[in-house]
Formats: sequence, structure tokens, C-alpha cells
Amino acid sequence: MILLTSAPIDYHALTESVRSPASGAVVLFLGTVRELTAGRRTVALDYEGYPQMAEAELAKLESQARSRWPIDRVAIVHRLGRLELGEISVAIAVSCPHRKQAFEAGQFLIDELKVSVPIWKQENWDDGTTEWVHPGNDGTPATESTASNDSTDSTKTTE
Repeated sequence: MILLTSAPIDYHALTESVRSPASGAVVLFLGTVRELTAGRRTVALDYEGYPQMAEAELAKLESQARSRWPIDRVAIVHRLGRLELGEISVAIAVSCPHRKQAFEAGQFLIDELKVSVPIWKQENWDDGTTEWVHPGNDGTPATESTASNDSTDSTKTTE
């Protein structure tokens, strides 16, 4: 299952959707909105994406993971829109016959998602500024920032 949604992610239902008698391991990864990033206080995140392209890229990643590990079932869900502290932004659940395979497949999926899927994250800082975060750079803000009352658009990039 691949899903982009503006609704909260039901990680319990997601986990149950990949459980199977054929698999002895289920791994669940949850990405959540954290309060501090590089020493700055976050008040919220805004996620934007290109749904058709993002879903196509997620399907490619799933196919690549299935070619490398004996995945029984997999589910990937990413939120779009405004998320507050503690909310889940992304969830990946993987079931495989053994734990090492499930952990490796799950890590591959989240790492590659961050690099190749066209979903952008904007940090909303407690000082009123905002900053687009470059996909795949592990949360380090981009060099461009704008004040929250600035009408200029920040550039989003997938490089």
C-alpha cells in the first residue's frame, strides 16, 4: 500500500495491514515532527508534494526493495499539509520472514524516500521565520529562508 494523505496516520492499522503468518518480522518506522532541529525550535512543519509523481516514485522504491529482500507485505504512508509537534509525518511498515531483512528493507525505504520522492518540508520556526528543507539532507535547513509575513515564495528543490 502506498498512500499520501492529509489525515493523521493510523500506525496501528498500518502495522496490522502488513502482518502475516508467512512473516516472522514486522518493522514499523515512524517519522515524527520534532521540536529541535540544528539547535532551532520548530513550531510546525508543512509538507507539500506532487502526488502523482510521489506515488510513482514510491512504487519504484517498493519494487526495488522487493527485488532485494523477501518482503511479504509493505505499506508506506506520508502526510501532506501542516503538522504540529509530535505528529507522524511518515510511516513505513514491512514484513519479512526474518528481522534483519525487515530492518534492512525498512531502512532502505525511508532513506531512499528522503532522497528521491518529490515531497518537500518547510520548517516553521519559533522566531516567525520559515525554511524549506532540502529532501535527503537529514533535516538540515536549506540556505534560503523567509519571514512568515513575507509574500515571496521560497524555492523548493529535489536536487
